[in-house]
Amino acid sequence: MRTIVITGGTDGMGAALARHFLSAGDRVVVIGRSRVKFDALLTTVTGDDRSAKQRAEFIAADLSSVADSRRVVEHLRAHHERIDALVLAASFIRQRRHTTTEGHEASWALFFLSKYLFVTGLAPLLRAAERPVIVNTAVPGARAGAIDFDDLEMREGFTFTRSNAQQRRANELLGLLATGENPGLAYVTWGPARLVRSSFAGDVGKGMKIAAVVLGRLLGQRPDTAVGPIIDIVGAPAPGRAAYRGAKKLTLTVGDHDDRDAARLAAAVGDE
Repeated sequence: MRTIVITGGTDGMGAALARHFLSAGDRVVVIGRSRVKFDALLTTVTGDDRSAKQRAEFIAADLSSVADSRRVVEHLRAHHERIDALVLAASFIRQRRHTTTEGHEASWALFFLSKYLFVTGLAPLLRAAERPVIVNTAVPGARAGAIDFDDLEMREGFTFTRSNAQQRRANELLGLLATGENPGLAYVTWGPARLVRSSFAGDVGKGMKIAAVVLGRLLGQRPDTAVGPIIDIVGAPAPGRAAYRGAKKLTLTVGDHDDRDAARLAAAVGDE
């Protein structure tokens, strides 16, 4: 029986993946903010309900909190011997800069710091798996120079576009660190081929939210359909780094100083 860990597993694509893997007979750990949503998710799982509930675990956490991310990692290390697949799908879109109670820029904390802590902190459990895989839903393709190493939390000149690009590029470099430590690991940065229908959790302007919801309803895929490529990747992981949009494999973004930049990133956030 595989152990699948899914952050953001109570909504959208994360919930669709949790339903699939529970129905397939896997052990699934869902990390999210709402126990109510997790309980509702369990009622939609097909197959043997009793078995699914026994194989399902919920950990409540706000992953924009470094302390919460650390707590979850410690819990997983204490209660599990291995992790076969780690899916990093937690999302909360912020159009403007927001500072957490810990003093971090919230989007950087959620979309990179938490992922860094999960990937590095859970490395021993992933190494214990026969064919470990990480699927990081940081859409690939950001330019190589998207990271401002002098201002990672964008205290100056914050824009949604710059913040988004920096997080995405940082998560691509995180793959270099992860596969360098574990050559047998498959590390995939992934984004959907097109819009996905979702509740669109976030703190954004009214226009952006309405546009996302309306376009999602008109043009978007159902989450259960959108996650098909992720299910395939988890089912047959190939060691090394890769990038996908939907089922289409992309060429990885390569910069002149990727290894140096990855090491610099690790040094900057390693004490978090």
